[in-house]
Amino acid sequence: MAKSAGSGKPAKLSGAEKKAARVGKRARRRESIRNVRQAFTLTRQKDPKFVPYLVLFSVLAAAIVYVIALLVSGSYYVPIPLALVFGLVVGMFVFSRRAQRSMFAQAEGQAGAAGWMLQQQLRGDWRLTQAVAGTTQLDAVHRLVGRPGVVLVGEGAPHRVRGLLAQEKKRTARVVGDTPIYDITIGTDEGDLRLSKLNRYLLKLPANLSKEQVGALEKRLSALGGARAPLPQGPMPQGTKMRNVQRTVRRRS
Repeated sequence: MAKSAGSGKPAKLSGAEKKAARVGKRARRRESIRNVRQAFTLTRQKDPKFVPYLVLFSVLAAAIVYVIALLVSGSYYVPIPLALVFGLVVGMFVFSRRAQRSMFAQAEGQAGAAGWMLQQQLRGDWRLTQAVAGTTQLDAVHRLVGRPGVVLVGEGAPHRVRGLLAQEKKRTARVVGDTPIYDITIGTDEGDLRLSKLNRYLLKLPANLSKEQVGALEKRLSALGGARAPLPQGPMPQGTKMRNVQRTVRRRS
């Protein structure tokens, strides 16, 4: 909120500004409700166990809390609000977990899925550069810089991605010296890391660098250049013709 000149008190908003703020707040609320409704619908369509689990765990949690509160208070009515709130919290937790699981299941194996996940779902203090290496077949290597060091994340056909990772690792090593470099391939084959486990893997890496060293490392790596391989903005929808996407990528290159 703006402050009036010559005083420490915030300036009062005009009627039009208050109305605009209310309209913006309502628009954000409607957007949030729309997103939740869409996530619920998509999860229910893709996950047949979603609704039964949601109802089961919500009712079970509410019943347990009700019984405990009944024994403590001795009243049949006082525990009802507490049981309802606890059941709602557990229901939201189940909804969040099943929706996330369904989202990863739909994205897994699609071109651009790892890059999308790193851009939208990444947790922790990481500096991301997408597609530092790639092919017109939509294979790509993404670079992360953080406290553990440098992490190279490859996605695409295993026989092509492993070669891309090896080349990028050599190129990066010439710049970062003794800094640890981790390389992983996202996929479902033996030795690959599942998309849903990528965040967990990154969080478990040891902190080898200080924040100051991370900043200096990022500046050195900027000399290698940024993203050089265009990719889809998110996982490619199922049924998309690969030939048409590859043609688009070649035109952008």
